[in-house]
Formats: sequence, C-alpha cells, structure tokens
Amino acid sequence: MNARPRVRTPSASKAPAAAPPPGADDRDEAQVIVVGAGPGGSAAAFHLARHGVDVLLLEKSEFPREKVCGDGLTPRAVHQLVRMGVDTAAEGWSRNRGLRFVSNGRQLEVDWPETARFPGYGLTRTRHDFDDLLARRAAGAGARLRTLTKVTAPVCDRTGRVVGVRALAGTERREVTLTAPVVIAADGASARLALSLGLERRKDRPVGTAVRRYYRSPARHQDDYLESWLDLRRREDDRVLPGYGWIFPLGDGRVNVGLGVLNESRTGTGDTRRMMDDWLVRTPPEWGLREENADGPLRGAALPMGFNRVPHYLPGMMLIGDCGGMVNPCNGEGIPYAMEAGELAAEIAAQALVRPEGPRRERALAHYAQEINRRHGGYYRLGNAFSALMARPRFTSAVTQKAVKSPAVTRAMVRMLSNLTDDPAADATDLLMHVLVRAVSTAAPARHASARSNPRAVTR
Repeated sequence: MNARPRVRTPSASKAPAAAPPPGADDRDEAQVIVVGAGPGGSAAAFHLARHGVDVLLLEKSEFPREKVCGDGLTPRAVHQLVRMGVDTAAEGWSRNRGLRFVSNGRQLEVDWPETARFPGYGLTRTRHDFDDLLARRAAGAGARLRTLTKVTAPVCDRTGRVVGVRALAGTERREVTLTAPVVIAADGASARLALSLGLERRKDRPVGTAVRRYYRSPARHQDDYLESWLDLRRREDDRVLPGYGWIFPLGDGRVNVGLGVLNESRTGTGDTRRMMDDWLVRTPPEWGLREENADGPLRGAALPMGFNRVPHYLPGMMLIGDCGGMVNPCNGEGIPYAMEAGELAAEIAAQALVRPEGPRRERALAHYAQEINRRHGGYYRLGNAFSALMARPRFTSAVTQKAVKSPAVTRAMVRMLSNLTDDPAADATDLLMHVLVRAVSTAAPARHASARSNPRAVTR
C-alpha cells in the first residue's frame, strides 16, 4: 500500500465552492426541506439537487462549528464521500491503513479490507470543517443553504401530514414558516421534529455515550492506524466494560482521543469522565495524553443505535441519521449510515415528486421506510443482539481477551463489525455475514402507535 498523504492546511485556491450568502434566496417554499446540515442532511441535499429538485437545507448554527465525534471515517464512509465527488486525496484529509487493537498488554494491526465496493483506506478530518465542506458541496450542487435557522416545530395540514416547518431565522431569531411537500429530518440525536409528532425512542434498542477530547501529540498524530483499546475497566472492581477507547491521528499535530460505552444497567457505566481519566493514565507519558497537552474541553454526546426510533417515515417526513437511531450498534459508527440514508431519501423523494399529489406520491414516499429496513434492518438486529451480549461481563471479558490473539479472526471481526462485506458474497467472511443476517428477523418495523400530531406541531 502506498504511503498515506499527510494532512495539510487547505489552501484558499482549493477551498470548497462558497455557499450563497444568507438571504440571497429568501423564498419560503421548496420541493424538499432538509433540517440539519450534518453529513446525512448535506448528503440528502446534494443528491436532491443533482436530481434537479429545489431543496432548502437548514442549519441552526454557522459554519464552521463544533461537533462531538471521533473524527474517524471507515471505508464505508469514504465510499459515500466519493459518491459526493469529494477528493479524498486533497489537502486537509489524513489517510489511515486500518485499525490497531490493544487489549491486555497485547496489540494487533489489521489493514482495512479492499472490496469490490469499499476502498482499502480510512480517513480522519475534524467535524469542525468536515460538515462545512459537505454543506458547501450541497450548495455547490444547487441546494439553498440557510444557516442560523433553528427549526422549532413541524407544520402539519388538517390530516396530520407534515407540509413544512416553523423556524427562528437569523441572529434576530425572526419567526418564519417554510413549506414543502416533503421534509427530511436530519436534526441529530435530539430528534425534535420526530418527538414533536409523538415518535418516541424505543427503549428496547441500545443507546451509547461517547466522550472525546483533542490532545497535542507529536508522537501519535501521524500514525498509520486508528487505535482502539478494548479493555476499558471499571475502577471499583476492574471489570471490563462494553465499549472501547480510541486514539485517532489527525495529522495536524493533534489526536482525537475518546471512548464510547453502552448505556445499560447491567454494565455499570456511568461516570465517563472518570473512565476516560482511568484509561489515559495507562497510556505512555511520551504520547502526551495528559491535561497539560489538552486542546479544548472534554465533550460528550449520545449514540442512538440500532434503529431505535421507527418508523423512518411519517406522512410527509423522512428520518435520517441519528434522529432515526441509525448508528451502527456494533461499533458506534454513524456518519456513513446517515449519508447512505440521505442518498436513499433523495432518490425516493425525487421519484415521488414526479407523481401527482395524492395517494400515488404517498405510496412512493412510504417506500423509504421499507427500503432502509431492507438494506440495514437485518444487520442492525444482529448488532442489537451483539450489544446485548456485550452487556454481559463474561462475554465482554472473553472478547477482549481473545480479540488480539488471532489475526484471521480479528480481520473477520473488523469486516463484520464495520459492515464491510460485499453482496453477493465474495469470500467466506461475506458468506458468514449474510447467513447471520438472514438468521435474524427482517420484518419491517411496526407502525408506532404514538406517531401522530400533537399540540406542539403547527397545523396549517
């Protein structure tokens, strides 16, 4: 494998195309409104614009902005970036070869697999400008990007169908009503739009917590591997916890250091700050992962996993990304699934909008929930079962003790937990994965009884 390019500060000549200034197009109607300009929302807006759809992309903040994330992108995420025309060899990206697992004093390096669908490398880039780049890609494709626009509620017609949103626009927080026959909710783990329509999180699906902090680390910032520590331990009894710590090189003198754990009563995971401190004191001092080298505060966020909010379509509104619980329950990865859902939502919305308003269009839009379940439902059910096993201390201990002892098993584990398999199956690992997915129920998610308009929704 060729040596990976080192990260460099993007030059002005290679900056993404500038988004239209706020107010350049102040029309309050569109064919599709996308709420949230994270990776999923920007991907949806980009693909909608490429389909010729008039799309309005709303973001509550200004770019660049802070976002809690590990900043690591697997080949699955790289695949989606390439589909958006992003040059991943350009300045600003730091490339990695694979994963390094550390457990019980041992370590094992596993290169990313090269498959027919996914490239054999991963990337890192901070969300500080990653989201900005994708939003500007969407704007460059023709989406109308409006920042400083905080959506507060859906707008529903008399039948309860979503036909727009209410928002506070600009620094003056001016109340506006924006309308469209299709709304795509990409508003993150808060899921305000879905909640305002009564769509609650399923309590039987896993939720995780992730915390991260940046450190200046000349010794580690250009590592060729993303590093995962599998033996996080509880201080009281030295029990191995379900989760992992990470050290992701950014190539700019810093590393992104964090940990993710399952929120589960049996796991005893609670004080993630203390867990982080307990873990980092085990790292070598020369790595610099100490308070005096910290670059910013410790920040945390929820990880809504395993399709823990369904259905993913309510009349007039699609859910993508974290608001739909689309984080992979096996490894806590959310970006590629949000981007994939965004592309799928864009394709289905574009196809639906060429149909006349009424039952035919609604059937086409409702196909989104069925298709996203067909693509990922079986894998996520398998992941939910894996998460349930990881909540059992004996299983967690067995995995962490044996994970780095067999390179062949670990390579297969990486492909399965990162969902980097080909269809149709190209080898034994692919075949095993398909067999396991088929072994779990692939029934479509049931309709949620409380998915209806309530007084918080705005009726037009």
